[in-house]
Amino acid sequence: MLQLSTRPGRLYLPSLTEAPRQGRSLLSHSLPSPAASPLFHPRAPHNHTCWQKRGLQPPVAPQHPERTQKRHGGLGLPAVLASRPLHGLEHTSPYFCKSKEAEIKRINKELANIRSKFKGDKALDGYSKKKYVCKLLFIFLLGHDIDFGHMEAVNLLSSNKYTEKQIGYLFISVLVNSNSELIRLINNAIKNDLASRNPTFMCLALHCIANVGSREMGEAFAADIPRILVAGDSMDSVKQSAALCLLRLYKASPDLVPMGEWTARVVHLLNDQHMGVVTAAVSLITCLCKKNPDDFKTCISLAVSRLSRIVSSASTDLQDYTYYFVPAPWLSVKLLRLLQCYPPPEDAAVKGRLVECLETVLNKAQEPPKSKKVQHSNAKNAILFETISLIIHYDSEPNLLVRACNQLGQFLQHRETNLRYLALESMCTLASSEFSHEAVKTHIDTVINALKTERDVSVRQRAADLLYAMCDRSNAKQIVSEMLRYLETADYAIREEIVLKVAILAEKYAVDYSWYVDTILNLIRIAGDYVSEEVWYRVLQIVTNRDDVQGYAAKTVFEALQAPACHENMVKVGGYILGEFGNLIAGDPRSSPPVQFSLLHSKFHLCSVATRALLLSTYIKFINLFPETKATIQGVLRAGSQLRNADVELQQRAVEYLTLSSVASTDVLATVLEEMPPFPERESSILAKLKRKKGPGAGSALDDGRRDPSSNDINGGVEPTPSTVSTPSPSADLLGLRAAPPPAAPPASSGAGNLLVDVFSDGPAAQPSLGPTPEEAFLRFVCKNNGVLFENQLLQIGVKSEFRQNLGRMYLFYGNKTSVQFQNFSPTVVHPGDLQTHILPTKRVAAQVDGGAQVQQVLNIECLRDFLTPPLLSVRFRYGGAPQSLTLKLPVTINKFFQPTEMAAQDFFQRWKQLSLPQQEAQKIFKANHPMDAEVTKAKLLGFGSALLDNVDPNPENFVGAGIIQTKALQVGCLLRLEPNAQAQMYRLTLRTSKEPVSRHLCELLAQQF
Repeated sequence: MLQLSTRPGRLYLPSLTEAPRQGRSLLSHSLPSPAASPLFHPRAPHNHTCWQKRGLQPPVAPQHPERTQKRHGGLGLPAVLASRPLHGLEHTSPYFCKSKEAEIKRINKELANIRSKFKGDKALDGYSKKKYVCKLLFIFLLGHDIDFGHMEAVNLLSSNKYTEKQIGYLFISVLVNSNSELIRLINNAIKNDLASRNPTFMCLALHCIANVGSREMGEAFAADIPRILVAGDSMDSVKQSAALCLLRLYKASPDLVPMGEWTARVVHLLNDQHMGVVTAAVSLITCLCKKNPDDFKTCISLAVSRLSRIVSSASTDLQDYTYYFVPAPWLSVKLLRLLQCYPPPEDAAVKGRLVECLETVLNKAQEPPKSKKVQHSNAKNAILFETISLIIHYDSEPNLLVRACNQLGQFLQHRETNLRYLALESMCTLASSEFSHEAVKTHIDTVINALKTERDVSVRQRAADLLYAMCDRSNAKQIVSEMLRYLETADYAIREEIVLKVAILAEKYAVDYSWYVDTILNLIRIAGDYVSEEVWYRVLQIVTNRDDVQGYAAKTVFEALQAPACHENMVKVGGYILGEFGNLIAGDPRSSPPVQFSLLHSKFHLCSVATRALLLSTYIKFINLFPETKATIQGVLRAGSQLRNADVELQQRAVEYLTLSSVASTDVLATVLEEMPPFPERESSILAKLKRKKGPGAGSALDDGRRDPSSNDINGGVEPTPSTVSTPSPSADLLGLRAAPPPAAPPASSGAGNLLVDVFSDGPAAQPSLGPTPEEAFLRFVCKNNGVLFENQLLQIGVKSEFRQNLGRMYLFYGNKTSVQFQNFSPTVVHPGDLQTHILPTKRVAAQVDGGAQVQQVLNIECLRDFLTPPLLSVRFRYGGAPQSLTLKLPVTINKFFQPTEMAAQDFFQRWKQLSLPQQEAQKIFKANHPMDAEVTKAKLLGFGSALLDNVDPNPENFVGAGIIQTKALQVGCLLRLEPNAQAQMYRLTLRTSKEPVSRHLCELLAQQF
């Protein structure tokens, strides 16, 4: 008999070891399936009659009036197997056996019995066949292999009984391989069920397609499922299943789901009266619109309309889809994520309605909770955080951004750890917006307290990320000081990341160089093991480039080396700085040359080989700087431990330095050992180090302590796709740098507070002579998106850009390198006559730019059709009363709208032959202008936008690529082949596209990169 617990909603079964009565299963009474029985129907929990006929007490109804949201998906195994247990199945349970060996013996006996039944002369009826197939499925779920019964399961698909067909589909979904010989039979059975117009059978067939999800099934049914989805006579449950099945096939094989004529009708499903259909349709449209945003652009107004109805409704209006007093939370979240795939609505009415919805959600978050249960707060907060993500994505409503920041600030001290984590993560993104940055800074004390007191390491890490994101010139010292203090007790897993962030902030916002040197030396003292080479390299570069800090650095590092326990990285820094600038402090008797040498040599025997080699170089420099130390140092170099050192590097240095100091004259020695020249201006190596540490698509931006505005996060954490351009997220790329070359030295800047001159560059930037010509700078952007576009004595213009499909967003940073304010500052974009792009500035730039300050301009770009001439940037301002103006080419070229395309060798050559017309091909043979390095060539081709295809060209030295140029009007396919000849230092570049001007233009652009 069935036994019911006194706890609501829990059904307990007796032990399977109890003997069944009258030769039937324990649950083999004629009970209908849960889906059809009023006993299990959620609207009839008190059907006492059904229970009393069986001599049972009715179940206790749940104690809350809310109903969970309806979901239709794959078949649930427990529900299927428990709906009508089959005779004999209970004896297969492992709990019936006393040992593993007994279980295996029992399973083998049962398998032999089932095999004999299937091979017997007597034909099995549908019930018996279903029972044995279900037993096989159960045995498989216990972990045993099943190698027969597949044909019997396929036969069950032709049954007209629901339970038999259900078990057949379930067996196929779990056990049949996509390469099975039975796939054709299965496909025929599925096709019959889809054509039967029986909604139950159609749903089973759609579930099976989704569960298997093979390419063969996709090819067989991808054309039929959209028709079922939009058919007017399809039941709601069938539409739901069809939408989710189509979504599964699209994720597995996007090329098999051509929507085309169905697009408008699928979008119209957002107006369906059945909320379950709308929920499934939103999931499908969200996935589809990422690849073809323009095709589904009409969904914006429908999604806003549906969201408005949900947000403004009471919990009683959508009773069947209200979850703990929250109307349709899952659908609300999905709609908000769908809207994040597009920029703000252009229609004023739609935008106004959407803003009203967002304000309503923020207002409801302030209302007292209607239930104390955690499910209510979870549903409510899920909508709130997704709303905030949409507000951040739009980044165009200052009032909403500030309100979102204030709302998140209330969660920073919430008792729930998850809410504190999410609030910190979202505020990291808000810190990137100029509208909400100041509002985020008001919570600095709370964030610092979280960094000190939080128990959860992940929350502490997010607090450190937020401090990093909110840092600017006004609070840099406070934040760096707190992060240094936290570093002493920080978790080992995040210490290296904290070190990098402190180093970057100290460098970028240093008000004077002595503070920067003190900070880095403190960093080495506190967490020396986690200070990477990039960090101490950087401080050496900056000290070398700044005359006014060299003496202070030498004095400070000399004092730091006097500590009894001195980290090896401190020895490296001290060895370099004293070897170069020790003469600046040699006048003090406490730091005389012999004292400096003795101090360094006392650390020699404790250091690694690399550090000893550096110290030997310091010693030979001491001979040049301090001739009085020559005898002492030569004695050290003559020591047997050096001349006969087991390490070849140390031995060679000792021999060469000793000979040099003995043979060379004073003048020769001074020439050979002269002071290191200033390092050229390049990207800070620490930036690239942190980027690698955080990984692709992760990190925080460095522009005024804010995150990178060009990063992309769609749907609150879903993988970025090439369909749209978004505002930044907590997991954005540090500087948008893609495969940056090894970073080198620091800038030699003249402006205080401008230590990090070239924060945008992912390659060599401006030299002290103020860098390349505007044309050379423009050409450098053909294969990269970030860098310095222009620089002179007054102004630096940096660019960060991101392109997806035919859309792009470009951030222009104008930095005033002087101490005088720029007046009437006016940057404008000029469109040449043949430019087929649409460029729209999001907001005006401030007319005054203070000395040492930086302003930002954001451009939204849309490629309408192919073009040859880039847009022009005209900048006009007044400096010291004198008018200044310049005109530059904006780095927007046709290859920026490249979509990389992967294809097999056969497909490539087939397409290559199709583009065989003379006007479709452009070829150029040219001399190499740069060293022919295979990795550099590969990086440039990837930066150009094409996908590199491996194992296509018979010559492995050649490069083959493919891509599609996305414009609003048309798509232009492009194939390229680059043949380098290292011996002759020549290249041959061949491009084939479907448009002649594009072929020639791309060929010229790419050839100039090599």
